[in-house]
Amino acid sequence: MATTITIKGQVTLPKQVRDAVGIKPGDRVNVRATASGAVVIEKSGKADDYTARIRALAKRRLIRGVTTDEIMKETRGDPEADPSPKKK
Repeated sequence: MATTITIKGQVTLPKQVRDAVGIKPGDRVNVRATASGAVVIEKSGKADDYTARIRALAKRRLIRGVTTDEIMKETRGDPEADPSPKKK
């Protein structure tokens, strides 16, 4: 999608782009240039937004019926089954 830069350096983001990212009037965005010469525009989120998303994810409880200790044993092995390190 192409858009035109005004004499003041302003750009209108097409409606499809705004809708896809969830940008509404009054929202802040971050604009940055990449080493390859591209321009990236990202919706700027508040810390509260981030915290709210993390809390919502935690409420979903993606892993159920398993304790943290069981997950640790599964990923790292059972520490009781490991041989003890030799002392010098």
